[in-house]
Amino acid sequence: MSKKFKVLITREIPSNAFEILSKKCELEIFNKNEPISRSALKDLIRDKDGVICLLSEEIDKEIVDLGKNLRVISSYAVGYNNIDVEYATKKGIAVTNTPGILTDATADLAWALLLGIVRRIAEGDRMIRSTGFKGWGPLLLLGGDLYGKTLGIIGAGRIGAAVAKRSIGWNMKILYFDRNINSELERECNAKQADLDTLVSESDFVSLHLPLSEETHHLFNRKTLRQMKSSAFLVNTARGAIVEEKALIQALREKWIAGAGLDVYEFEPEVSEELLKLENVLLLPHIGSATKFTREEMARIAAENLLAVLEGNQPIAVVNPEVLEKS
Repeated sequence: MSKKFKVLITREIPSNAFEILSKKCELEIFNKNEPISRSALKDLIRDKDGVICLLSEEIDKEIVDLGKNLRVISSYAVGYNNIDVEYATKKGIAVTNTPGILTDATADLAWALLLGIVRRIAEGDRMIRSTGFKGWGPLLLLGGDLYGKTLGIIGAGRIGAAVAKRSIGWNMKILYFDRNINSELERECNAKQADLDTLVSESDFVSLHLPLSEETHHLFNRKTLRQMKSSAFLVNTARGAIVEEKALIQALREKWIAGAGLDVYEFEPEVSEELLKLENVLLLPHIGSATKFTREEMARIAAENLLAVLEGNQPIAVVNPEVLEKS
């Protein structure tokens, strides 16, 4: 029998990944119900041929160098800003991810946040549980309207476009900010491409769908938030650091904007105490892709990506294909 590949999985993920890998790989799973520590990652990566990692792990130069046998870093996510892809490429290590499969689940959650904060759903739930329902009142928990309003999409890729298309039933005007023209979105939703200043100043709702990079870090800051309507709402299901959290807290506290719905945070997993105290923000624990089907498909793709690279085959999704072209 041929020697098995040594593989580290940094957190317990759906079991279908283990079924795919177990016949050909010797698996080591850090299955504690908490993120793997830096020291544990450094220790466990040393003899591994491949690793399936989460966004919570920083796979930087030090980790890459410690993985003397490392041939593939398989991200259990669409994003890979936690991985030093440039250095991995230099070392001949393939980096893979799981794009596409998260689109619908994340788009649905963006709408859940938008509807939840606009119609004050969480506030209503807390009221019922804490003080009881005292009866209908004409001024009770007045929220905002969706029909005919303007939805601004920041990043019109797969997820951003899916969020925009879900607005059709509300007859919304769609503005989108993206370096590329999305002809399909324009055709299906009558969407209009706009610069950032125009979008934030004219939109009633702004939904973020950009990857995190040097260019997008703190894209939403004091200046951007000040440009938004005082009646507008911000939704972030992308990456926390796209929004300057300190500025957002001030914007919510001083009512520069009406509210926000967040699934991600700048200093995740830490959530600011100030955010927790505010009523005009709806907070979720990074569950954009958290449906059974989606997470199982992510596990399947992450496992198949990893195994394909180790066996010299083409993975489903590779971030740095030039590595495979050279091999």
